Amino acid sequence: MSARNSQQNKAAAREKLRIEREKQAKKDKARRQLIVGGAVVAVLALAGVVGYAVVQANQPGYWEKAAKAELVKPKNTEGEDGLTVVIGKAEAKKTLELYEDSRCPACAQFEQAAGEQVKKDVDAGKYKLQYFGATFIDNMSKGEGSKNALSALGAALNVSPQAFLDYKAALYSKELHPEETVDSFAKDDYLLKVADTVPALKGNAEFKKAVEDGTYDRWALDMSKAFNKSGVTGTPTLKMDGKKIDTPQTAEQFTAAIDKALAG
Repeated sequence: MSARNSQQNKAAAREKLRIEREKQAKKDKARRQLIVGGAVVAVLALAGVVGYAVVQANQPGYWEKAAKAELVKPKNTEGEDGLTVVIGKAEAKKTLELYEDSRCPACAQFEQAAGEQVKKDVDAGKYKLQYFGATFIDNMSKGEGSKNALSALGAALNVSPQAFLDYKAALYSKELHPEETVDSFAKDDYLLKVADTVPALKGNAEFKKAVEDGTYDRWALDMSKAFNKSGVTGTPTLKMDGKKIDTPQTAEQFTAAIDKALAG
């Protein structure tokens, strides 16, 4: 082989190698661009997910929306906002104020001991009953049961004062009142199960719809605000015409305390 041919072959080999390197460089560049582009898309996608999560987290919750909903007042209430719940004969001169939270275990104990006597006294015209509903246990123990039960009580009150009293008694009953840390009242199905034990509410389509639709949710929240402004710090609390009565543990103690308050 001549020196000329040898040099030509070497030159051709170098050119071929150069071309291959350029091709490989282009492939590497394209791959890097794809990787960078993919990373940018992934970052943007992640940013979108995070942004969506932040927006959702800042959306008002169910009860925050309920607080701004139109106020629907139950029947059998008084006052411009429907927060005055007074049950009893108009001629009764005294008024027993009762402050309760539906999830409160002490309220359940009081109702189981003296609730029936309260109803008898009210029916007899011994005094009127004014009810104040609280929801502070939802904040203490976490949950929604106090608010949801108070809304359902509004639905019962819309049926009749007697339905309200009977439903309240059922909610506090030994068989159906849950432990304070168990938020059973947050479930509409459970509230309706309790209502099935009350003749006026069992199979009552209007009551059922009001519970499931949350018709009186705003009313329940406003009632809770009124309780918070009352100065009462615990439940159950009893007052006779504004004067506090020590909470009795039995029906007999209740009657003695009430008679003393009425005499005073």
